[in-house]
Formats: sequence, structure tokens, C-alpha cells
Amino acid sequence: MSTLRLEIVTPERKVYEQDVNMVVVHGVGGQLGILPHHVPLVTPLKIAPVKAKKDNSEEFIAVHGGFMEVRKDKVVILAETAELGADIDVARAQQAKDRAEHRLSSKQDEIDHKRAELALQRAVTRIQTSGR
Repeated sequence: MSTLRLEIVTPERKVYEQDVNMVVVHGVGGQLGILPHHVPLVTPLKIAPVKAKKDNSEEFIAVHGGFMEVRKDKVVILAETAELGADIDVARAQQAKDRAEHRLSSKQDEIDHKRAELALQRAVTRIQTSGR
């Protein structure tokens, strides 16, 4: 079966680099499945898990925004931050989710709702990724 190289890179480090059969991401226009020899493409990504399919297994990586570049034999994701599912501290992610939900439910005017919504999205993505 054909493969393509998936690289997930943050400003701090290379989080993931493997040959995979398929990559599934959440772009701003919807969910995308990338197979080997896909047409070249560049798209911004949402805060969501990235699925890497290898043979009969799947790996999930929490990606918190960024861009994806697709070439014939390679997918490069440039993310603001990213974490492998196995590296996620679920208790800490749950606490972050609870804090963000509390901020969003409060009636205080000084709350930055956009920032709280992004924090909630990141926490939910981390929890989803760790549980797979």
C-alpha cells in the first residue's frame, strides 16, 4: 500500500514524523482526508485532532491551529502547538476545560470570550485525542 510522509512541526520541535497511509484533518472548510499522490494544497487548520492511519492502526495528534501543506508524497503541518495523544495529561486538560467553561458562563464584562472559547477548544481537543 502507498504511503506518504506526515510531519507535524511546531516552533519548538518536530512532534511527529512517520510514513502513513492516510491523514485526516479539520480544515477551516471542513474535514479533509489526504492520501498518497493528493493534489498539492495549502489550508489553515482548526483546533482539532489529526488522525494518521498506518496499516491497521490509527494515531491521533492534538493540533492547535496552524497550516497544512500537501505535496505529492508529503504532508507538512505547521502548528502553533501539537501533542501526541500519549503525552497528554488528561487531568490537566479537564481542569483547563472546566476553567474555560466557567469563564464563558460567568456574566463578567472583563472576560475575553474569544480567548476563553479558544482555551475550551484546545482543552476539548486534548481530551478527545488522549482518549483514542
